[in-house]
Amino acid sequence: MGFVAWVIFGAIVGWAANLVVGGRDRHRQGCLVSVLVGVVGAALGGLLYRLATGQSKTFDFDFPSFGVAILGAVVLLAILRLVTDVGRRPGDRS
Repeated sequence: MGFVAWVIFGAIVGWAANLVVGGRDRHRQGCLVSVLVGVVGAALGGLLYRLATGQSKTFDFDFPSFGVAILGAVVLLAILRLVTDVGRRPGDRS
């Protein structure tokens, strides 16, 4: 997959993961953050896939790759939210 395809794939995956993790209280994130979350999440998803199955995952534009990438991005966003929300009270939205 070329660089432009990774950026497009990352943006879509990052946006979808933000929808899944955030729900109604999701934090708005910019396009660059969505791309970074999507690309890093795809790499994390590929690592998790390899650990779970013992096989490597090549990322093409297909539904299994999209699912693995979203899984990785959701895990990444959930970890980031846990780390950043540690000191906040339940009602704070800053």
